[in-house]
Amino acid sequence: MMKGIGGAEARTHDQLREHYEVEKRLADQLRSATREERRFLYSSVYDELFRSIPHHPQLTRKEDAGSRDRTVASQVRLLKRYLGPASTFMELGPGDCRLSLAVSNLVRKVYAIDVSSEITRHSSFPKNFSLILSDGSSISLPADSVDVAYSYQLMEHLHPDDALAQLKNIFKVLVRGGVYICVTPNRLNGPHDISRFFDEVATGFHLREYTNAELAALFRQIGFSEVKALLGFKGYNLRIPTLPVIAIEWLIERLGKTIAKRLACWLPIRVLIGVKLVARK
Repeated sequence: MMKGIGGAEARTHDQLREHYEVEKRLADQLRSATREERRFLYSSVYDELFRSIPHHPQLTRKEDAGSRDRTVASQVRLLKRYLGPASTFMELGPGDCRLSLAVSNLVRKVYAIDVSSEITRHSSFPKNFSLILSDGSSISLPADSVDVAYSYQLMEHLHPDDALAQLKNIFKVLVRGGVYICVTPNRLNGPHDISRFFDEVATGFHLREYTNAELAALFRQIGFSEVKALLGFKGYNLRIPTLPVIAIEWLIERLGKTIAKRLACWLPIRVLIGVKLVARK
């Protein structure tokens, strides 16, 4: 049964249902595939989704220049404190590459790592920019070659096994003291993919949604020496210890399911527990 639409979603019920059915079918292929099969599947399923769903937000969003520019400006503000003219920047899951292209004006070199070139097939890039296709976890760059790595709404799209493999590769390509900034939706107020209109848990291309506690533990497992949370709103962010955020998540998860979901969706809490982590090598 479909839930209420609301929010900024402008598509019809039929379009949402079409998107949901196609994405869920393709996501099921990824969930059931072996690691070797997923190496080739990520690119093909995303290409198929974008070809099959011309009203997909990542395609139609190109028409909303104002909103797109505000989002990029907010991300650039977040990243600027970590970047300099000699920096090498790597974005994972860059989508239409607008952020990476904006950052290319500020740094020496930019690498955009993605599983599909479908969205950017008609784009042209500056000389200090490289688009590199990946199998979902590999990163074809030398060790110790990247100063700042960044992903926005990517981690949740990876199979958990591939997320771990990708994190190991991010850690490998970062220079000593380099940082990985990861922004991903919190599962406590999810699901956040197309299945939010139909299901209680993510069944689309969000193969796993995380809490701050889960992701911070994963970063430390990989070997990152420091993990901080970014507390912010409208592009302005303050680095804080992860412990207070994790404590709030712990309390929310111990409430009844209905109360916990409502509390996690309440704007002040949603901002506080939004997963924005900075991990330093």
